[in-house]
Amino acid sequence: MTRREVIDLCLTLPQTYEDYPFDEVADDNATAVIRHKANKKSFALIMRHKGVIPGYRMNKTHWNTVIIGSDVPQDAMLRMLEKSYDLIRSKTRRKKK
Repeated sequence: MTRREVIDLCLTLPQTYEDYPFDEVADDNATAVIRHKANKKSFALIMRHKGVIPGYRMNKTHWNTVIIGSDVPQDAMLRMLEKSYDLIRSKTRRKKK
């Protein structure tokens, strides 16, 4: 998958948007941050490097870095993105009766 394909895949999830908080120009070398619109929490940071390694500048227990253009299959990448998205999206609360 290309970098743009990964970003577009992330954007297929509901209520998401791409952000570039670390760079002045949103080019192919910029770090794309994919966030949830409701709470602005990020669930994917997309950088150009190569596999899966511990999260770059993040908690190594809870974050992975997926290297674009590596041997990570698309379905595995989608599962990781969906799991990350599910962890940050707003939960609907049930009202007490």
